[in-house]
Amino acid sequence: MVSSNLHEKLLATQDRDADIDLLRGALSIDSVTGNETGFATFLKSQMETLGLETGSGEFLPGRLNVWGQHQPVTGDDAPRLLFVGHTDTVHVRGWQEAWQGKPQESPFGGALIDGEIWGRGACDLKGGICAALGGLRLLRKAGYRPAGGLSFAFIGDEESGEPGTGVSAGAHDLVKRVEDGTIAKPDFAVYVEPTRLDVYTAQIGFFIADITITGKSAYFGTPELGVDALKATHAILGNLWQHEAELAAGPKHDLVGASSILVTHINGGGYIAVPGECKLSLIRKLRPGENLDEAVAAFEAVVRSAPVADGIGIGIAYPAGRDHRFGGSPVEISRETPAALQLSRCVEVATNGQNLSGGAIGGAPYWSESPFLVNEIGCPAVYCAPGDISVAHTFEERIEVESYLAAVRAFALFVADYCGLEEEAD
Repeated sequence: MVSSNLHEKLLATQDRDADIDLLRGALSIDSVTGNETGFATFLKSQMETLGLETGSGEFLPGRLNVWGQHQPVTGDDAPRLLFVGHTDTVHVRGWQEAWQGKPQESPFGGALIDGEIWGRGACDLKGGICAALGGLRLLRKAGYRPAGGLSFAFIGDEESGEPGTGVSAGAHDLVKRVEDGTIAKPDFAVYVEPTRLDVYTAQIGFFIADITITGKSAYFGTPELGVDALKATHAILGNLWQHEAELAAGPKHDLVGASSILVTHINGGGYIAVPGECKLSLIRKLRPGENLDEAVAAFEAVVRSAPVADGIGIGIAYPAGRDHRFGGSPVEISRETPAALQLSRCVEVATNGQNLSGGAIGGAPYWSESPFLVNEIGCPAVYCAPGDISVAHTFEERIEVESYLAAVRAFALFVADYCGLEEEAD
């Protein structure tokens, strides 16, 4: 049971400046996808300082995953908890220009402005990683160590956007290391994506599709010799938007809403000629419980049933395979999972009286890598961390200091409640 007395002790023990310095140090390291290793090495050093058994390994050449483990002191049947987070961030192109001459001009500066820390990765998700490590450090400072097993795994390649990256190569590697025993299999995991300190037991799934519509170009004066790819694209778009309306009117999940489909990009046309090719891209959102293969099959039927002219070719590619060859699976665990409710109570205790919210059970309006944990190694997992996903990937990325500090205490309380505590030997 969560102890308010323990929280009072943690609150009195917490070194606010040290926790803030940890996050600002993390933000100072450029770890855009493909360049995660410097930050991974920093985290490995932090875990060694905390007395964890650490390890590292390449998930792709020159790109490291790192992990740290505290072995249970109460026997092999003790509960094992895992904190997971991705080390990579999205790019910083345009950030400096957007804030030129302002305190937050550097995306790696960790500027402290009006109670918020600014920088790329502040909420997505270096704030969560540092809060998890800070929670263990706080327990140690208060004179305790976990009785059960506690692990941390920090993995690369979660973000999309950089060429040739962003396919969850780090998560695939993590699964293999759990399966071969390098990393102990956890009984419960917290993936530290930003949730404003709510506890997300469900998340959406997705697939991205790139469609190429091919016709035949011809001189504008003799259009009858061509096959117009733009006209075919118009017909396909009409079918897709009808599909969008049907999804919006269909079943809804009470935590993440309805399924949807969104056309995100289109490019086509010819130079004073019948357009011979057009390309478009889209993303499809899936509710928990939907089957990704079935959603893809329904989408392809919609595309191929469009009334297009003879001679039109349609090619479809799926460039964003994650835990599934077409994309990322939706996932949900029971919102009554005892560990999820424990974490919820810990957040409520840590935020009580701090003019902060958090602890509500909710659903993630984004996709991240908990399906690797839930589906591939059979470990129930939630998302929980400080920060607001709405500012992730933007030039507004920042995190509230008090929410971050509350997360340090909440994670410390959860370790105590889930793993149990022993007093450190003098």
